[in-house]
Amino acid sequence: MPDSLILEVADFEHNVLTGIYSEETGRPQPLRFTITVRYKVSDRYTPETPLSESKNYMDLKFAASEALPQGVHFKLIEAVADHVCETLFLQDAKVQAVTVKIVKLAIAEHNEKIGITLHRERR
Repeated sequence: MPDSLILEVADFEHNVLTGIYSEETGRPQPLRFTITVRYKVSDRYTPETPLSESKNYMDLKFAASEALPQGVHFKLIEAVADHVCETLFLQDAKVQAVTVKIVKLAIAEHNEKIGITLHRERR
């Protein structure tokens, strides 16, 4: 297996305008994101290795929060996940693949985790 660098932000919650039902539209609902990025690995990491050889993991949070367009209603959480993937690909050419898992917190009745996982490879 080749070397790889995986960055992850897990269980990040953010309110997003999403949903297809009348009780979902018009107001944001809480989503829980787990974002995993496969990044071009450096030949070696030493104590002096600069951040430019990796990615600031706060960029992953940004892609699922501030980078989402204000006031835009996403009918499907798949579209939210796709936007997160595209944001990360555009931010950095070293991003090779992105996986976004989204759990819709507002529809759980018995603490079940209902949602999707979208995986995209750089094209």
